[in-house]
Amino acid sequence: MQEIAVRAWEPIYQGFCERMGEELFDRLWPDGWQTGKVQQIANHFERRPEWCLVAEIDGRIVGFVTFVLDSETRIAEIGNNAVDPDCQGQGIGAAQYRHVLALFREAGMVYAKVHTGLDEAHAPARAAYEKVGFELMTPHGEFYRKL
Repeated sequence: MQEIAVRAWEPIYQGFCERMGEELFDRLWPDGWQTGKVQQIANHFERRPEWCLVAEIDGRIVGFVTFVLDSETRIAEIGNNAVDPDCQGQGIGAAQYRHVLALFREAGMVYAKVHTGLDEAHAPARAAYEKVGFELMTPHGEFYRKL
């Protein structure tokens, strides 16, 4: 799954580096963005394996999704997720989200949320989220400046 994540998110982080410049990018991810992202996914699978799903085709892992259920607010959140770049555009992401949304309903959740970027590299993710009924509610930006 970590390999899928790194391959799927490479264009996103490449775009970040191009927009930010290498100096700021390297300050934000001094050990490389891959290290932090891989560790996030591994930690989630280790701590809460019941809040992780893996998509397979013919025994081959082609995608994954992590999530969190908040029983207090009854808002569930889709976390790190990706589809193997070689398999994108086949509806795998949307199928993953539909399955997770069904789990959320079964668990008594009232709302589901997901965060994603508004840049061009995140367009496929936004399309998949919209395909299963998510709507953009709180757009935001992250601003930086050199001192």
